[in-house]
Amino acid sequence: MKPWFVLCCALLLAGLLSSTAQASSFTVGDIRLQGLQRVSAGTVFNVMPVEVGDTIDQDDVRDVIRSLFNSGYFRDVRAARDGNTLVIIMAERPAIDSISLSGNRQIPTDALMGGLEAQGLSEGEIFRQATLERIGIELERQYVAQGRYGATIETEIDELPRNRVAISINITEGQPSGIRHINIVGNESFSNERLLDIMELKHPNWLSWMRNDDKYSREKLSGDIERIESFYQDRGFVEFQIESVQVSITPDREQVYVTINIDEGDVYEVGSVELMGDFKDVDPDLLRPLLVVASGQTFSRALLTASEERITNALGNSGYTFATASGIPETNDDGTVDVRFFVDAGQRAYVRRVEFSGNSVTRDEVLRREMRQMEGGWANTALIELSKLRLERLGFFQEINVETPEVPGTENQVDVLFSVEEAPSGSISATLGFAQGTGLVLGANYSETNFMGTGNSVNLGIDWTRFQQSLSFNYLNPYFTLDGISRGFNFFYQRVDFGRQDLADFNTESYGAGVTFGVPLSETQRFNFGGTVENTDIPRSAAHPPEIVQFLDREGRSTLNYKARANWVSSTLNRAIFPTRGHSQGINLEVAVPGSDLNFFKLGYNNQFYFPITGDYVLRLRSRVAYGDAYGDTERLPFYEHYFSGGFGSVRGFQRSTLGPRSTQAVIDVGGPVGPPQLVFSGPPEGRPFGGNLLVEGSFELIFPMPFVEDRRSVRPVLFVDAGNVFNTNCPEVSVNCFDFDVDEFRYSVGVGVSWLTGMGPMTFSYARPFNRGPFDRVERFQFELGRTF
Repeated sequence: MKPWFVLCCALLLAGLLSSTAQASSFTVGDIRLQGLQRVSAGTVFNVMPVEVGDTIDQDDVRDVIRSLFNSGYFRDVRAARDGNTLVIIMAERPAIDSISLSGNRQIPTDALMGGLEAQGLSEGEIFRQATLERIGIELERQYVAQGRYGATIETEIDELPRNRVAISINITEGQPSGIRHINIVGNESFSNERLLDIMELKHPNWLSWMRNDDKYSREKLSGDIERIESFYQDRGFVEFQIESVQVSITPDREQVYVTINIDEGDVYEVGSVELMGDFKDVDPDLLRPLLVVASGQTFSRALLTASEERITNALGNSGYTFATASGIPETNDDGTVDVRFFVDAGQRAYVRRVEFSGNSVTRDEVLRREMRQMEGGWANTALIELSKLRLERLGFFQEINVETPEVPGTENQVDVLFSVEEAPSGSISATLGFAQGTGLVLGANYSETNFMGTGNSVNLGIDWTRFQQSLSFNYLNPYFTLDGISRGFNFFYQRVDFGRQDLADFNTESYGAGVTFGVPLSETQRFNFGGTVENTDIPRSAAHPPEIVQFLDREGRSTLNYKARANWVSSTLNRAIFPTRGHSQGINLEVAVPGSDLNFFKLGYNNQFYFPITGDYVLRLRSRVAYGDAYGDTERLPFYEHYFSGGFGSVRGFQRSTLGPRSTQAVIDVGGPVGPPQLVFSGPPEGRPFGGNLLVEGSFELIFPMPFVEDRRSVRPVLFVDAGNVFNTNCPEVSVNCFDFDVDEFRYSVGVGVSWLTGMGPMTFSYARPFNRGPFDRVERFQFELGRTF
């Protein structure tokens, strides 16, 4: 072929290509958008990389289509040219109109909706099929983690007018797979039974239906692996390892086999213990006594962790909030392990601000006066925790959290942020009901322990039952002075018919007023004192038993007494309601001072101790001892000041206030003008409960978690053993049913109870079996009460 011919063909082809390129590119004179329904034109123009006046070609058009697809708003995008106008035809993705869930019981709907929203699937958002499929897989994974291998997720998409869709997610949770067998391989020092005891997952047993400890879940298995590791490392096995964990499922997906392969390693003793690092101005010799790891001990990871915590707490209490302490064990060939504690005190941190959130009712000043960590001082971990504890003891909040974030831009300042969740602190109620031991109840009551957010308590009550009518007003300001001295006062009127309460036959009508002051002695102790003026009238009745007749003939039916009161209280309880640790105790003294119509005193001591055992199990011990007597010209304690025993807060399983000495049967002369006098005996032959001047009681309670209840903060079940009785050390000569202190007269009961915090107040139920019952004691196995907790 001739060279000139080839050259001509090449020139001709280049010309054709040039003309084609010029024909495919053009200058955009206008942009026309088609297919928009919800997406605004401005949103499209912001996404497009082309503007009016740009010269574009096919590559630019492809960039426009790609950009619009990447925005996620459209499921189809096409481009066309109409002269110098660029036409974009778009099909929008539908919007989510609604999402509904069905079939979920184990995972709350709110939690699932939150997860869907986090993945971009919520009402009003753009619907993407890929997102829905990914979420379905994630939901199945969550159920598999709970051991529900048969769980299935089905989704339905219903198209609605105006390019909207309704999403329905149907969940079949299935039953959790049960543990068929757990096998531990490689253990030589400890048996399978010993290791299974520390695991949460168990082989099926007769209590599995309640505990659900034979239901497999990945979280439980992970926790059990950590427990086994801690178990070995706390006993000297420094190099212990979990080599593998296999989980096998039966074909029907109902049973699970778990195999755990372990390598125990050797037991090591502690060799040398060293403390090193940056201590700032803290003397290391002051930190060494905090170490609980010592040479010659069998190595224990728990002791190592405890030493780290003791060091960081000590440094934290000195203002080094960000201090760290790390114990590093290094094994030696001779079977020992050297432990080196590396300490970094960091910068001493000072508190810039103490702030509160969540207290919509309670004023900031009420919270701030409980603070022991002051602004401007160095951050003290112990004082911050004490401030939190004091807030919890107020009883105004359900939950309290505290954080100490570092102030941005500084290296030595923190803020102390308290977030609280307020609990109902008051109520206004009208009562019409029936209560065990009380009968018909009518009343109106206004009670507020946090009056208008001031921290002051106010109570106004009017009550009427078949045996008692009362009117009372109480007010207490816990911070009458800035240094924590409290002041309270009260007014009351009360009429009680003890006979209608099935006690000794007499009525009392009393009224009076009192004032009380309280002085803080320490963070956990307080001394209260005050006085009350009280007038008591006892109407005449022919049904009075001889004990009462004898007292009234000697002392009179109307008395005016001036009572001085004092009490010391100490409390380290972690909460005001349903505490789980700490103790409280108090000594109370009440004296009718000289100048009163009667001279007597009452002295009492009560305490309760809470001992955490393991997990949510807590042991509670309670005791109460009270004694009263007369002095001066008064021979014995007034009968209407007696102590009573039986019922809630006493010895459960016996009727309220029915234990102890009883009154002598009253004799009534019903003789008339015609015929001889007739003597009628009033009341039962054994008399009625009369109480006494000595009370001795105690109880043992095991608090345990309530099965099948998620929020255990409002429900408290207990197993209990109660013991006690009331005695009279100064029985009247006319009394035939009175007895002095005698251990053989103690009454006992064993039972189970539960307290429940409701919107109406705490409700308490118990069922008890009494022991050592006396001939006149009245049994009441099932009991309930409103307003009292265990």
